[in-house]
Amino acid sequence: MCLYGITSLQCVEVFSPIAVCFEGKQNHEGYVSQSGQYLHSWGEVVTERLLNGMLADNEELQSEWREAKRRNKIKVASFLKEKTGYFVDPDAMFCVRYLQFAENEELQSEWKEAKRRNKIKVASFLKEKTGYFVDPNAMFDVQVKRIHEYKRQLLNIMGIVYRYKKMKEMSLEERKIKFVPRVCIFGGKAFATYVQAKRIVKFITDVGATVNHDPEIGDLLKVVFVPDYNVSVAEVLIPGSELSQHISTAGMEASGTSNMKFAMNGCIQIGTLDGANVEIRQEVGEDNFFLFGAQAHEIAGLRKERSEGKFVPDPRFEEVKAFVRSGVFGPYNYEELMGSLEGNEGYGRADYFLVGKDFPSYIECQEKVDEAYRDQKRWTKMSILNTAGSFKFSSDRTIHEYARDIWGIKPVVLP
Repeated sequence: MCLYGITSLQCVEVFSPIAVCFEGKQNHEGYVSQSGQYLHSWGEVVTERLLNGMLADNEELQSEWREAKRRNKIKVASFLKEKTGYFVDPDAMFCVRYLQFAENEELQSEWKEAKRRNKIKVASFLKEKTGYFVDPNAMFDVQVKRIHEYKRQLLNIMGIVYRYKKMKEMSLEERKIKFVPRVCIFGGKAFATYVQAKRIVKFITDVGATVNHDPEIGDLLKVVFVPDYNVSVAEVLIPGSELSQHISTAGMEASGTSNMKFAMNGCIQIGTLDGANVEIRQEVGEDNFFLFGAQAHEIAGLRKERSEGKFVPDPRFEEVKAFVRSGVFGPYNYEELMGSLEGNEGYGRADYFLVGKDFPSYIECQEKVDEAYRDQKRWTKMSILNTAGSFKFSSDRTIHEYARDIWGIKPVVLP
């Protein structure tokens, strides 16, 4: 069902037949194209411009493109009629707002099954690309984005190291009670000369090599770095994700768009109040977003506190750094990486991106994630409501506002 399998990649969502759930048409309005032709939606405005530029001489492909989109919209409308009793005009703009159906058992069952099918695809993909086998029954926890210190992949992997260390200190039965099985998936590229970002990638792969071959841990925890992350990889990973990490230092992310794509695909997010996370949390509901960390207005004061030598790191954070330095993840010297999280001043020092400051809040929030995931009815409801609340991030709405406020294009009423 296309409702569940959409990739919702923001850059193509408005004209892709895959993403029909979030592309629609105005009921009684049309718009004049550059050629003077009436178009029914802003999606068609963009489609026409794309096709005029890239596929101008291929009328057959243009026709197939639009026909595929029409068929999929009819399929979604049929699904909504079957499940909710409401008829939705396929030619009307609609958002899949399942607010009153989020706890419906039949819908939840189909939703979970669709997510499971997508997770199986992810598992197969990871086996092919990395050689690692992962259990589709585990939670799929994903952070895919450009590798940068402010995006804090380092915070994520330090949290995983803490999780691994705690597991090693427990008996098998204690681990099963305390921790939900997880597959932690990373992806992204580092700029060629960004040495620290490359150290973080190296660290993630070293942690994965250790954890994934630990017979005591088994399928309770896996760490996978996906090579050569790109849009095609995103099309596989995003529909199969269950938890998505958008954990940048507050005030440093301009917006972000992958968080929107994940929400559209029913993925619950853990993050700071930064970039589009702020609006996503407002739209999907505070109870359906895992929030942690310092806020933007606090950051300058926290850095000043650090420079004055007043910051006291959490013992759990110090414990993780010592564990890394013990050599458990191999012979590579991580002193430069761990050292960047220490000291009070100096280039490449003093934890400028506040990994240590947010670490306690982060791992405590991850405990809430585990608790929520154990209650699959609650988790599935949260997933449905993330999709339902993501309508604001449709390209139709965005392009409509651009057309009105920037391009100055006026709609015309169709006969």
